[in-house]
Amino acid sequence: MIEPREDYKTDEDAAHRAPLPASLPRPVKRASGRTETMRTPAHVRVIGVELDENNCALIRRKLGMKLGKFAPSIERVTVRVTDTNGPRGGIDQLCNVKVVLSGLPSVVVERRDVTLHAAIDVAMRATEQAVRRSVGRRRMKPLRRRNSATWATP
Repeated sequence: MIEPREDYKTDEDAAHRAPLPASLPRPVKRASGRTETMRTPAHVRVIGVELDENNCALIRRKLGMKLGKFAPSIERVTVRVTDTNGPRGGIDQLCNVKVVLSGLPSVVVERRDVTLHAAIDVAMRATEQAVRRSVGRRRMKPLRRRNSATWATP
């Protein structure tokens, strides 16, 4: 169980802001769908960048903070961090975030910045907005369309 912090209003707020786990066992994955925050996996992939386990945990915590409120609609999250210039050197860092949503198209956000943490922060912010927009569209859809044939008079 997650211990509530002083700045959280309830245990539910603390659960929505919990870090996303790295992976889940296979039987749990098969039953995935609408899950709580603690059951939404977040995979962090690193290509050409030095990231230790603490930085990966920081990324998962940021994902939990930004996307925890949408956890019932999220199946999984993948973050790819890449050095775009490779071994030649250079200063461009790329962060690609893919969020797979239940019953909706996936959200893919890619942001580039000079520093690694700035690229990650900008990508997280853009991902939160894109997921909010996508989930909000589903909520704004009418439950049932009006059948115009029943309203027509013979």
